[in-house]
Amino acid sequence: MSKKSPQLRFEGFTDDWEERKLSSISERVTRKNKNNESTLPLTISAQDGLIDQNDFFNKQVASRDVTGYFLVKNGEFAYNKSYSNGYPWGAIKRLDKYDMGVLSTLYIVFRPTEINSQFLVSYYDTTRWYREVSKNAAEGARNHGLLNIAPTDFFNTLLVVPKIVDEQEKIGSFFKQMDNTIALHQRKLDLLKEQKKGYLQKMFPKNGEKVPELRFAGFANDWEEHKLGDYIIQYSEKTKQNNQYPVFTSSRNGLFFQKDYYKGNQIASEDNIGYNIVPRGYFTYRHMSDDLVFKFNINDLADYGIVSTLYPVFTTNEQLNSKYLQYQLNEGSEFRRFSLLQKQGGSRTYMYLNKLQNMILNIPKLEEQQKIGSFFKQLDDTIALHQRKLDLLKEQKKGFLQKMFV
Repeated sequence: MSKKSPQLRFEGFTDDWEERKLSSISERVTRKNKNNESTLPLTISAQDGLIDQNDFFNKQVASRDVTGYFLVKNGEFAYNKSYSNGYPWGAIKRLDKYDMGVLSTLYIVFRPTEINSQFLVSYYDTTRWYREVSKNAAEGARNHGLLNIAPTDFFNTLLVVPKIVDEQEKIGSFFKQMDNTIALHQRKLDLLKEQKKGYLQKMFPKNGEKVPELRFAGFANDWEEHKLGDYIIQYSEKTKQNNQYPVFTSSRNGLFFQKDYYKGNQIASEDNIGYNIVPRGYFTYRHMSDDLVFKFNINDLADYGIVSTLYPVFTTNEQLNSKYLQYQLNEGSEFRRFSLLQKQGGSRTYMYLNKLQNMILNIPKLEEQQKIGSFFKQLDDTIALHQRKLDLLKEQKKGFLQKMFV
């Protein structure tokens, strides 16, 4: 393949692609919202495209008077010149979700004229356009996070595109179908997460109540208040040699091998004698937090791991199911209320194990604990499976984007 042909093509297409200036295949839109045709303030999300500001920021950021804003109509594109994580040159997206909306005049708005619109959507999902924008942007110039590129320079950027419209259409259609599949899997995943959230609210007692709203058949007894210290056992064995076991990192996203979490960068001291050992099935957590969020993780990675002494280690006795306790601590409202009580001035809250042992919990009989723990574990496994499918689809799309454009 020549440098004017992509690595991967649909059968029947062999012509080289051609360079076209954006100005030759589109026209700028500068229509103002002077008659207040729309009061829907939009923003560009690199992940979600052109969306309602109120949904994205949970508040309206735009001025109440939006008559001076650009009026953007369905099918038109807009360029957000502000960079975000993973998007160093901003994002270019098409308005698909609404008939029209308004955008700040800081954005560059345009409509395609001589190119397939869906192809252009996919093109701007690649990183191919970065090189042209970076060449045309004023060197080192960012104003309050905005890339300093004039509209005239933006429309002078070169795109390498198929000469034949049929090839543009096939590429656009291919990625549209892939986006639809990704969106479907995302909706399924979001629904599962919402279902889990609902079950968590209903399957643990509300504040001041002795039974949850929703229970498994066959259980009718009140849950009983117990001091957590009556059920948990501190584990204090420490390493006697360096790298005796794999080093773990306990984060709010889960428990990880440190080398995986930091992608090969060893963060722990090379001297890890005296670190806490975490046997399989035992809990660990970071004992300090700046935002009252603590995450209790169970070691299911290796027979033994080690963590810094900042991470207490404990297990439960035979009267308390560990998986049940993990959900009650991480997801229930009782621990959030308890952690708030531990905050004593300053921004950081400390949750030493001796404090945690003083916590009072409503706890059901062991059999009901086991059923609740098993139920949420199965739900989490299903969520993880859908997440892996979604991640795989996104990786596949990323691979195709790299191979199907010049």
